[in-house]
Amino acid sequence: MTTVEPGTTPDTTEPPSAPAEFDPDADSGPEERERNFRVVGQSPAHHDFVNKVRGTLLYAADWNLPGMIHGKVVRSDMAPAKIVRIDTSAAERLEGVVAVLTAADVPHNAIIEHASGGLGELTVEQPVLARDRVRYVGEPVAVVAAVDPETAAEAADLVEVEYEPLPGVYRPEDALADGAPLVHDEGNVLVNWHLDRGDIDAAFEQADVVIDRTYRSQHAEHAYLETEAGVGWIENDVVTLRISTQVIEHAVEIAAILGLPQSQVRVIASYMGGGFGGKEDMTVEPYIALLVWRTRRPVRMIWSRQESILASTKRHPFTMHYRTAATRDGKILALDADIIGDAGAYPCLSARVLFAGAALSPGPYKVPVVRIRSRAVFTNNVPTSAFRGFGAMQVTLGYESQMDALAAELGLTREEVRDRNYIEKGDLLAGGEPLTTAVAVRETRRAALDMLGAPSQPSGPGKVVGQGFACGMQPYGRSIWFRDHAAAWVTLQADGTLLIRSGVTDLGAGQAASLCQIASEILGVALSDISVYIGDTALTPPAGGTYATRQLYMSGNAILRAARKLRDQLTPVAAKELGVPEDALVWVDGMVRTESGGTGLSLPELVRAANEARVDTSVLNTWRARSGGFDPQKGQGHTYPDYTFGTHAAEVEVDVETGEVRLLKYAACHDVGRAINPTRVRGQIIGGAAQGIGYALTEDCVTDAGHPLSSLFADYLIPTAMDLPDIQVSVVESGEGRGPLNARGIGEPPIGPPAATLASAVEAAIGVRPTQLPITAERVLALLDQRESEKGKSA
Repeated sequence: MTTVEPGTTPDTTEPPSAPAEFDPDADSGPEERERNFRVVGQSPAHHDFVNKVRGTLLYAADWNLPGMIHGKVVRSDMAPAKIVRIDTSAAERLEGVVAVLTAADVPHNAIIEHASGGLGELTVEQPVLARDRVRYVGEPVAVVAAVDPETAAEAADLVEVEYEPLPGVYRPEDALADGAPLVHDEGNVLVNWHLDRGDIDAAFEQADVVIDRTYRSQHAEHAYLETEAGVGWIENDVVTLRISTQVIEHAVEIAAILGLPQSQVRVIASYMGGGFGGKEDMTVEPYIALLVWRTRRPVRMIWSRQESILASTKRHPFTMHYRTAATRDGKILALDADIIGDAGAYPCLSARVLFAGAALSPGPYKVPVVRIRSRAVFTNNVPTSAFRGFGAMQVTLGYESQMDALAAELGLTREEVRDRNYIEKGDLLAGGEPLTTAVAVRETRRAALDMLGAPSQPSGPGKVVGQGFACGMQPYGRSIWFRDHAAAWVTLQADGTLLIRSGVTDLGAGQAASLCQIASEILGVALSDISVYIGDTALTPPAGGTYATRQLYMSGNAILRAARKLRDQLTPVAAKELGVPEDALVWVDGMVRTESGGTGLSLPELVRAANEARVDTSVLNTWRARSGGFDPQKGQGHTYPDYTFGTHAAEVEVDVETGEVRLLKYAACHDVGRAINPTRVRGQIIGGAAQGIGYALTEDCVTDAGHPLSSLFADYLIPTAMDLPDIQVSVVESGEGRGPLNARGIGEPPIGPPAATLASAVEAAIGVRPTQLPITAERVLALLDQRESEKGKSA
């Protein structure tokens, strides 16, 4: 579904060499303006910590309204199929039912993802409610509202839908075959991307060694603690939704669906119990909005866990074919990569995910010649879309496996082959743009391996132990050609307290609290004296969604600039009142005073003086990210603003009789530029690593001809605390990030390396490389059989 933000129209036609448009607030790279930090770099207990511990933080499902009714989506139980008829009469007759809506009741029944400008890109509509055809199991066909959840569920069961089965396609490779059933009349390939630099054929002719392998990843579920939920009501003829969402800007799309002016739709984001990208597309929003508009009553909708796993978007399975050319001393000459991503039945954000996969497929390595292809292919599976790591994490398995294979082929250590190829500041990326910030990946590798320590002894006979590591490179911020921006509003109140307004949404990672910490650093206001209002399309300036590890980069910089502007416009007032030069003043501990600690003004006194001098005590600032263009015809141009680098290391024990993989040790290190809040940084690294470990070893949304076979936690196996060792964390601070005060994004990077790290460790234990995820006991046994077969052939 669409993620469109005002003023962020994609532009992929600008030549790569075109200069970024000038803006005095635009990102201009690392800087050192503030020093001797007092608040930044500390780990205070913010408001969200306290409220969560007390149990007073209200999530979307906690809101109750007088006269509230309850919504339920009717979903297809087969696909693909033609809808022959829908009979809602039995549901409408059920006592307590208030409304039953189908496609005919939706004013504008289409969601269009205006994606990215890749080659041959298709424009495909996704209906809010299916009209004449369903394309995946779980697709919404109708929506009902009733006086209580039980009646709504019963009414949903009474909606009769007659289907006529159609031929389907469930593997992207099959969808690409000649004569394959068409998921959409427009075709089965949503988008093609390519990045090209240099003469690929000549590079492979010069190679002393070529590593040619294929890697496969799987559908994965977000598995957030809080399922999709929200409430809606009409207030002053405005449809108002309080939703668990990562993107309040969906108000624009909701207005279009209802046929209303944008001013008549308001979206408020609740604090979330996790999102990981699964709440970046719309979930409950259009269905609540339709029911509210039709019934004129408050409506609540909460998806069950089974419904959430069944019908929510998933991580893209990738098939990655890698060919790496190198010299005999281990220097990479070229990369030829072909990536196919399963988009499922509708576009959602697949075009952007496959762009990220293409752009990041070389990893943190110098690759002078590249030919990279990526395609998003429609199937009759559940749609895939944003998920933490967003395409850049799947390819980590590919490029790190290639590096290990190259080392083995040449008789080099895994460290040696990487040291000869790591990208450096100033080197060109696959898109032809230079990397402009520090690359501390060597330091992160050293730290991760040091934490891992010496190998353990096997716990018994039939057990083998192996250690491995993997490096990762993850962008933060949206693609440069989206010309991203975020606004923030700061006001110094009459009593010296500070008010922050930002459209940022908070997934539970402290996005709002980080803004407070930055403002406190600049303006010297105690955190306890800062109030932050977030995620409300009617009351907060737009900040864009919380995804792509962009909010610290975008809203953090917006707050930093706003706070500095406020400080700069009020410092002359203080200097005049105190009779001292402006550069002699510091803002600290609720005062503006001389650096020596002498005379000063309290912030309330400063506000009074500013009012008398007719100087504003409020600043609304819009911060604009780096801009540029990408030429899809040439396959060259600007890609992302900056990258976060890191290394993970693991030790596993493999039971060669059962194939069981037991994780013994795990260590992770990332360069975060500067840690705004070290506790939150460590939390992101631990959480991302744990989520990545589940992806690597156990998690898989298994289907049979598009029918989900794992829609409960009983059969979708996420790791528990019993499955994980204590994850050791180390942080590098290079001071060269493009975020506020030189921070780098850390929300997504930790989920990239785990799969490649564990594949490396398993290979070290059993001598065969896993190339398909998850690395289950059955697949390990198959690898052991393969090893024995190869031994027999060579004997």
